[in-house]
Amino acid sequence: MTLLPEKQVCITGAAQSEVGRPSPRTALQLTADACLAAIADAGLSPSDIDGIATYPGKSSEGGGIAPVSPSEAAAVLGIEPRWILASAEGFSHMAPIFNAVTAIACGLARHVVVFRSVAQAQARLVSRASTLMSGARDRVDGNNAWTVPYNALSPINTFALYAQAYFDKYGADEAQLGAIAVRNRANAAHNPNAIYRKPLTLDDYLAARVISSPLRLFDCDSHIDGSTAIVLSHRDAAKDLRNPPLHIEAMGMAVGGLWVGRHEGDFTELPAAHRAGAMLWERTDLTPADMDCAQIYDGFSIHVWMWLEALGLVPKGEACRFTEGGQRIALDGELPLNTGGGQLSAGRFHGYGHIHEATVQLWGRGGGRQVRDARTCIVSNGGYGYGAMILRRD
Repeated sequence: MTLLPEKQVCITGAAQSEVGRPSPRTALQLTADACLAAIADAGLSPSDIDGIATYPGKSSEGGGIAPVSPSEAAAVLGIEPRWILASAEGFSHMAPIFNAVTAIACGLARHVVVFRSVAQAQARLVSRASTLMSGARDRVDGNNAWTVPYNALSPINTFALYAQAYFDKYGADEAQLGAIAVRNRANAAHNPNAIYRKPLTLDDYLAARVISSPLRLFDCDSHIDGSTAIVLSHRDAAKDLRNPPLHIEAMGMAVGGLWVGRHEGDFTELPAAHRAGAMLWERTDLTPADMDCAQIYDGFSIHVWMWLEALGLVPKGEACRFTEGGQRIALDGELPLNTGGGQLSAGRFHGYGHIHEATVQLWGRGGGRQVRDARTCIVSNGGYGYGAMILRRD
């Protein structure tokens, strides 16, 4: 029987640069820091790396959202890749990882470094409007073109609709949603690379200003400068490297209608996330009950509820009660969630911080935030394109 592509690939190294708000280092320096550290973590040298990929590739839109191309990174790292990719579209920010898995399984590369670099905090020093979907340009392209004409200048305006619909349909309230931000912050206190580590109470959350009703300030992720990198290796090579290999047990992916301005469903779920979840579980014998921890995409806190349900980790309409009070998602709870602080407290890496945190947990590097005996972790990513992975350590 032919192995699924992901069964032939392992994560062998991972690292983050310093994370700043802003950082004094350039985006290219931060990228080099993260990639070199991840390569060294795997017990490899740059000359061993024959593939490189990133999301989404260098962007001409500015705003610090994609300041470094894979070609630039390869030149600085001194590697000569046989395989290279910049994935601007596809199945969420995980698309370069999925493509790298395929490349390795097909023999196009042996060791691939995948990075995600951002310099959005630097950009906002120049202009507070640098990351909004409007401003100096005469024309707005892509998925933004479907929202800006209606004065929805940020994704929060879109996902606030989902939050309100979820509240209305399932009787959820702001305190239940706020428990996610409060728990993330408590976890971030043990993460030296998190940008927000000061304790946050539920009262603090409820007193914060509303950004787009019903979502408040602490429901939003934060602009940062930094880079995250992981090294993917063929499983035959992984067994001889420095770290115990982290097996990619399964992956699932889907493209959602919001990417092209098409709404699906009743605003209480993201149907494409459910499709990604269904694909994920079709590719493994593991079940949701087997997950020791979860790193769930939290561009906005409402994403967590929708992803928990899409992945079958909780029943439909029950995510609000599952997160209520924060005990069940605590480090010693039923399903430890976003153990490094997530994007709400550790900063916006577009999901790559979640992937890095999964490696931290499975390699037992979490210190005060370590989940006891963690051997499996589920990771989700995206609010327009959708991706999910299960990582497993023997």
